Amino acid sequence: MKQFMGKDFMLDTPTAESLYTNYAAKMPIFDYHSHISPEAVATGRQFSSLTELWIDDDIYKRRAMRTNGVKEKYCFGHEVSDWERFEKWAETVPYTICTPLYHMTYLELYSAFGITQLLNKDNAREVYDRCNDLLRRPEYSARGLLRRYNVKAFCTTDDPTDDLRWHRLMKENCTDLRMLPTFRPDRAMNIEQRDFAAYVRKLGDTAGVNVTHFDDLMEALQRRHDYFAANDCRLSDHNIEEFYDEHYTSSQIEVIFEKAMRGQTLSQFEIHQYKHCFLTRMSEMDYDSGWAQEYHCGAIRDNNSLMFDKLGSNISYDSIGEFSTALAMSHFLNELNSEGKLTRTILFAINPNSDEMIATMLGNFQDGTCPGKIQFGLGWWLHNQYDVIQRHLRSLCVDGALSRFIGIMTDAHALISYPRHEYFRRLLCNMIGNDVEEGLIPHDEKLLGRLICDISYNNVASYLSGHCPGEDQEGAAQE
Repeated sequence: MKQFMGKDFMLDTPTAESLYTNYAAKMPIFDYHSHISPEAVATGRQFSSLTELWIDDDIYKRRAMRTNGVKEKYCFGHEVSDWERFEKWAETVPYTICTPLYHMTYLELYSAFGITQLLNKDNAREVYDRCNDLLRRPEYSARGLLRRYNVKAFCTTDDPTDDLRWHRLMKENCTDLRMLPTFRPDRAMNIEQRDFAAYVRKLGDTAGVNVTHFDDLMEALQRRHDYFAANDCRLSDHNIEEFYDEHYTSSQIEVIFEKAMRGQTLSQFEIHQYKHCFLTRMSEMDYDSGWAQEYHCGAIRDNNSLMFDKLGSNISYDSIGEFSTALAMSHFLNELNSEGKLTRTILFAINPNSDEMIATMLGNFQDGTCPGKIQFGLGWWLHNQYDVIQRHLRSLCVDGALSRFIGIMTDAHALISYPRHEYFRRLLCNMIGNDVEEGLIPHDEKLLGRLICDISYNNVASYLSGHCPGEDQEGAAQE
């Protein structure tokens, strides 16, 4: 019987253990998609309690607490004390057994604080006080925690109206850690939202453009795009329910835009026409600037009754669609490719049933301009789990693109979430190790060590070139 969470956790063979210990564990982290607060990192924030660090910014833990019957006042907000909220989380942890959240709870406490106890209501106070004592130390600041996890670079998620002051401050004061902005223009895309017109006016003011027509909006976005590029941004991010395939003309888009600015209700078809046009123009902008782009597909967010009340009559239940068909995705990418405007693209999907379709789609648009130009990114939420990660890796193996895979991103709000990279790397090494033991691939340490180092760090560092400090990381890992 294996020891729970021992050194060989999720590593079934000697080959897997060797690959993880000698290669994966030594590699730094390039987190190409996160929701970490730029201000917290740039200012070296010290956290007042373990609750503030561990629960306030972790939606997975709060969902587990609600599922366990914990009242909302303990899950979010400041109606009760930090200790009372942590106590409820500690009571919930044993009920997460058999889930990756149970694994992550252990990994997070151990990696950050050296705690090997299995958290529960009986030891909650001891764990809480010990961690709070450590959090008072300078090395447990927001920046210190990133260094603890060997993070060399990470991308934040930023609205086009952001002034990026914290990114500039970070660049001036920190040479061993890069914090890079990501251009996320979702609010300018989501024309069905009630606050769309107000946001467009704010965007125009920020860019110095009087936005009265759709082309004015594009001018404002281009100016902000240029501003982000000047502040080291090389990546855009788009959260979409589906890919859009509705035909449109310039005059139709202008009418749709003007209706939205007047607060008129749009049809589902008009909304999709606009989003199709918007995403196309954004992708062309990314290509012209040499950026990569991310599409998070199938995300149905804020789908509770409170959010529908906030949105009002400009959205209907019918507008929350299923994940896009392969045909719509193919048409969208092909339109850009045919015009010579398809930049490096990362496709994420919330639905694991889409894995094979997307993995197959990659080969349709690789063009030899760079390794792995079109990527199938390992998604968020249920994708950060034992069986789904393995399925994702196998999908990439079938398509022949595994060696060029850019690996996992955290999608994290909480700084303590970086053990997700360890979790992923262990599963990667285990898959390769099992294949070696079964005689499916050669036992060539140099070949396999390079593969592990590339997927762990090198591929994404090259994909977003020029964004990682330090020397050749493969060599460092093998020393």
